[in-house]
Amino acid sequence: MVLNTSGVAEQGSGDDPEPQPVLLAFRRAAVFLVVSVNDRPGAAARVRDAAADINALVRAVGFRQSTTALSCVVGFGSSDWDRIRPSGAPRPAGLHEFRPITGTVHHAPATPGDLLFHIRADRSDLAFELSRQIMAAIGQWVTVQDHVTGFRYFDARDLLGFVDGTQNPTGRAATAAALIGDAEPDFRNGSYVVVQKYLHDLAAWQALSTEQQERIIGRTKLDDIEIDDEVQAPDSHVALNTIVGNNGVEQDIFRDNMVFGDAGAGEYGTYYIGYAQDPAVTELMLHHMFVGNPPGNDDHILDVSTAVTGSLFFVPSLDLLSGLADDELTRSPGDGS
Repeated sequence: MVLNTSGVAEQGSGDDPEPQPVLLAFRRAAVFLVVSVNDRPGAAARVRDAAADINALVRAVGFRQSTTALSCVVGFGSSDWDRIRPSGAPRPAGLHEFRPITGTVHHAPATPGDLLFHIRADRSDLAFELSRQIMAAIGQWVTVQDHVTGFRYFDARDLLGFVDGTQNPTGRAATAAALIGDAEPDFRNGSYVVVQKYLHDLAAWQALSTEQQERIIGRTKLDDIEIDDEVQAPDSHVALNTIVGNNGVEQDIFRDNMVFGDAGAGEYGTYYIGYAQDPAVTELMLHHMFVGNPPGNDDHILDVSTAVTGSLFFVPSLDLLSGLADDELTRSPGDGS
């Protein structure tokens, strides 16, 4: 069993592979670091080995404040996963490059990224220090594509003033939503994660009445109660993100969105991150938002929130992650030792 730096047991039991701390959510601080591996000889092996040993860095940094939780989830993009795995090795069925989505009005772009480091902590200094140590280990071998420092805002609200994450599953439902199960036995207790950075036009949003905002979101603003189905707008954010499978059961993902902002630059946003046992669920939610369900019935939150990044990663179990350093790399330019 693996313990995080606060001594709390992580997910996983018995002989199952140990998951990365995907479900260790709702901390006060986060860092989202997306990098691409350079073409320099040996770069892929160096970055892979550092990622495989991420728990050593987490322990080293977190040991200084053993009562404060600190974690890091590592995800691999499609191209990098193929680069670091031996020829003929099993491949995650849902792993592919993020597919851009274009609706009548709004667009979700695809942006580069070979690895994601999702750092969470109860103190911003620990999150910062872990990100600094990660870059000290891999900085000369990568290009940073995105680096966002997030924080928990008041009572878990986003900058639009609504509570974010209310519909997250909990307990066994969270495990079933976020972690791969029997459908992919080679990758059991792994996960797929989609990340997007959204920038908000707060002036435009604040120009709307509270009633207009609640119609767009599908929840009340003050007390965070979902609006009844009978009066809920079909193009509300809640309605468009409700996915029901062919069996009539609602399909969930596990989100841990964070607020970020720079008052001096006038930049305010939400960093969206959604973990799922099947990325098709997340992708359908995004398709409903950007294209509509039916098409043209898109999410009006996008009138004030613009997606500027989009990437998809596979998160291996801790067992698989730590074993990556033992593999021979698939040989291609930049992968030599």
